[in-house]
Amino acid sequence: MTARFSIAPNPTDPRLTRAVEGVDHEGKATTLNVVMERPLTIYLNRQEIVTAMTIGDYPEYLALGFLLNQGMLRQDDDVTAVEFDEELDVVVVRTARETDYEDKLKKKTRTSGCAVGTVFGDMMEGLDGVRLPATPVRTSWLYALAHEINTAPSLYLEAGAIHGTVLCQQDRPLVYMEDVGRHNAVDKVAGWMFREGAEAGDKILYTTGRLTSEMVIKTAQMGIPVLASRSGFTAWGVEIARQVGLTLIGRMRGRRFVCLSGAERLEWDADPDLVVEEDKKHRRKSAHG
Repeated sequence: MTARFSIAPNPTDPRLTRAVEGVDHEGKATTLNVVMERPLTIYLNRQEIVTAMTIGDYPEYLALGFLLNQGMLRQDDDVTAVEFDEELDVVVVRTARETDYEDKLKKKTRTSGCAVGTVFGDMMEGLDGVRLPATPVRTSWLYALAHEINTAPSLYLEAGAIHGTVLCQQDRPLVYMEDVGRHNAVDKVAGWMFREGAEAGDKILYTTGRLTSEMVIKTAQMGIPVLASRSGFTAWGVEIARQVGLTLIGRMRGRRFVCLSGAERLEWDADPDLVVEEDKKHRRKSAHG
């Protein structure tokens, strides 16, 4: 199956990695490509919202998605401009609606996301009344997605120390975003969906990170009914997934996976014994944040 991503990682982009010299376990000189981090400051109209550490690609999508997932930008907002200043590493999102989130910014919750994720306001805000569509999920789709995503060129395979999030439709991966924090990668996907007017009810979100409360909340707020990961679960993540009707699938490695929410929507149309196990060079470490 050939890659069919609308957006995919570009591991050859010189802005995203840097060669660093060091020594290995035998004391021999070695050179390693390492992922770059840079600050990105996000403004909503005239108000500074946050400075996030990011690899620096797709800053406009990251800013839009962050504001959406924080409840500061609405789906029906008229976004009049998204301006990125590369020299200052600043994105300004401008809306026709007047905005002021001073009170919301005072209430912060540090999440379990690597690169220190932050949620402003009540983490459960916006979930009242959310009930996701009971979208069926074929197990053949899960196996096909896992294979294509894990073998696609990526910054992870080039340099490691990074997370990926992929928006999928059935067995087709659409948009593949990477970043040092899984929350950043999800926000980039959310920003792309907002810009493109993409429907959410028939999508699957695939992540390489843990299935935490933050990940489940963001997925539910985006309206996506299925969240899958190579990694494991937190109890609160599972509880929230069951509350909103999210199909939650974790520990997807080779022919194995575990579903802890929405298992009634799985359609068992693939024989696990016929699924090819992963090549060692494509096995991501799944315990990271």
